[in-house]
Amino acid sequence: MPKLIKTGTVVSDRPDKTITVRVERLVQHPLYKRRYKKSNRFAVHDEANEARLGDRVQIEECRPRSRTKRFRLLRIMERAS
Repeated sequence: MPKLIKTGTVVSDRPDKTITVRVERLVQHPLYKRRYKKSNRFAVHDEANEARLGDRVQIEECRPRSRTKRFRLLRIMERAS
């Protein structure tokens, strides 16, 4: 079974070995058909503490690392300027 891969932006890197990533997606309104953004925040395991605030990252679904962490950092796609 393939693992779920998502792309998002780091919104917090304060905890040790953990980052918070916001993943945005476009959703269409069922009645008015207008598209709007919805976002989810995921706690992500970052073993090397390499991701920084504002970085664009790719995350991968994995086994539960803690009560809230179900994703791990796959790669940093773009560094924040």
